[in-house]
Amino acid sequence: MSSHAPGNVLFVVMDTVRADHLTPYGYDRETTPGLAEFADEAAVFEEAVAPAPWTLPVHASLFTGLYPSQHGADQENPYLEGATTLAETLSAAGYDTACYSSNAWITPYTHLTDGFDHQDNFFEVMPGDLLSGPLARAWKTMNDNERLRAVADKLVSLGNVAHEYFAGGEGADSKTPAVIDRTKGFVEDAEDWFAFINLMDAHLPYHPPEEFAEEFAPGVDSTDVCQNSKEYNSGARDIDDDEWASIRNLYDAEIAHIDAQLTRLFDWLKAEDEWEETTVIVAADHGELHGEHDLYGHEFCLYDPLVNVPLMVKHPDLDADRRTDTVELVDLYHTVLDALDVPGGDPAAPGETAVARDPTRSLLRDDYRAFDAAADPDPGQAAAGSGAYGFIEYSRPVVELKQLEEKAAAAGVDLDEESRFYSRMRAARRPDAKYVRIDRIDDEGYRLDDDPAEATNLAGAGDGAVAATERVLADFESRVGGAWTDAAADDVTDDAVADMDDEAQERLRDLGYLE
Repeated sequence: MSSHAPGNVLFVVMDTVRADHLTPYGYDRETTPGLAEFADEAAVFEEAVAPAPWTLPVHASLFTGLYPSQHGADQENPYLEGATTLAETLSAAGYDTACYSSNAWITPYTHLTDGFDHQDNFFEVMPGDLLSGPLARAWKTMNDNERLRAVADKLVSLGNVAHEYFAGGEGADSKTPAVIDRTKGFVEDAEDWFAFINLMDAHLPYHPPEEFAEEFAPGVDSTDVCQNSKEYNSGARDIDDDEWASIRNLYDAEIAHIDAQLTRLFDWLKAEDEWEETTVIVAADHGELHGEHDLYGHEFCLYDPLVNVPLMVKHPDLDADRRTDTVELVDLYHTVLDALDVPGGDPAAPGETAVARDPTRSLLRDDYRAFDAAADPDPGQAAAGSGAYGFIEYSRPVVELKQLEEKAAAAGVDLDEESRFYSRMRAARRPDAKYVRIDRIDDEGYRLDDDPAEATNLAGAGDGAVAATERVLADFESRVGGAWTDAAADDVTDDAVADMDDEAQERLRDLGYLE
C-alpha cells in the first residue's frame, strides 16, 4: 500500500440499489450525477457479487468477513452471534467508529451494531431504545423456541403493516438527510475514524421527496401503485406495464435523492479537507426486481439484478478505471482492515470467530484474489483458487414467506410448497456464467455473457462454462457443510407466548403486538 494511505474510511451502502439504474453503470437517465463525478476518481467494479440477496446476511458478511452459512445470521436466526465484528476490531485498534442507518435489521437487537462507538438506527416505527433490552430478549426467545415461531411470525407481520403505515404516503419522510447530518457531526469530533452508513430510500415503499418525484416520476401518485411485493408475488395482485413504469420511476426518484445527499456529504468532506484522508467505499447490499422473472422485490431468487451489485472504491492505491474481474462484497471486510492497517483476528470475546486480514481478499493488494496463495483459505478461496468465482447463499426466507402466505390466503390463492418461495438456494457466479442450486425446483444455469437477462436455463444442457461453475459450486457446498435439504415446517402454537418474561410481554403490549 501507499505510505500516504488515508487514515479514515467512509463505507456507504445504498440499500436495494440496482447497478443498472446508476449513471456510472450506463443508465440512460441521469439519476446519479454525483456518483458519476465520484466514479471519475474511483475504481468502478462491474462484476461485484453480494453474498446474499437481502440486508441481514449481507451486512453480517461485510462486518465479519464470513459467508452467510458461516456467520449464521438469516431470517431463521435473525441476529449475529459468536463472531467479532469489524467495528469491534477497529475500535480496539483505536479508531472512532460510527454506524448510522434507518434499516430495521441494522440495530442492537440483531447485534450488527456491536462494536460501534456511536450508532443510531433512525427506525421509523420503534424508537431505538426498544430495539435492545426487553424487545431484543423477546425476539431472541421466540426465534430460539420452535413453539414460539408462530408468535414471532405474527410480530413480524404486524411490524410490516406498521412500517407500511408510518413509512408510506403523506407521513413519509426520508431519514437520509439526518443520517448525513449525524455522519458530519461524527467526523467533526473524531480523529482517525470509520463511518458506516446505510441509506434506505430505494427500499420499498417508494415515496420520494417532491422535487425528485417531479423530475423522475411526474404525475405518479405513490399511494396508487403497488408498494407491497408480496401482493404481486403471491398472485393476489397484478401489475400492468404502465404501473411497472410508474414503480420504476419512483425508484429512480429515490435513487436520485440518495445521490443528492451523498453529494452533499462528499462536498462537505472536501471543504473540511477530509476527502484526501478518507478511503470511500460506495456499494449496494443487493438490488431489486421490478417484474423480471415475474418477481417483485428481492426475495425467492438469485438473479443478477439482485446479486450483481454496484461497487465503487476511492483509494490512492486503486486506479480510477473500470474493472471487470470478480469481486465479492466479503472482500470489503479485508479491504477496510488493510486501508487502516489493522491486522484483525483477535476475538472480542472468548470463543468468538475473528477473521484476520487476508491480503488475497484486499482490493488494495497486487495479489488480490490470488487465492492459491491464501495462508488459511476460507470455503470460497478453497473452492475457487483462481479467484474468478463469487458465491451467494439464500436460506429459507421465513419472514417473507409468512407475509406471502398471508397475502395469498386473503386472496384465495394456493401457494405450491414445491416452488421457489419455499426454497433454499446457493449459487456460484463468474463474469460469464452462473449456476444456482435450488432445493425444491430445478437448478438454474446461465451464460451471462450471451444471456445477461438469464432467460435461457442451461443447467444440465452441456454448456462448458455453466458445467464448470456447477462443479465449483459443489466444491463450495462441500466446504460449508453440504448442499441444503428441504426444511421441515415448524409446528408452533400461539399460547407459548406465556413463556416470555413479564417485562417483554408488557413492552410488546405497549407496541400493540399483544392484547
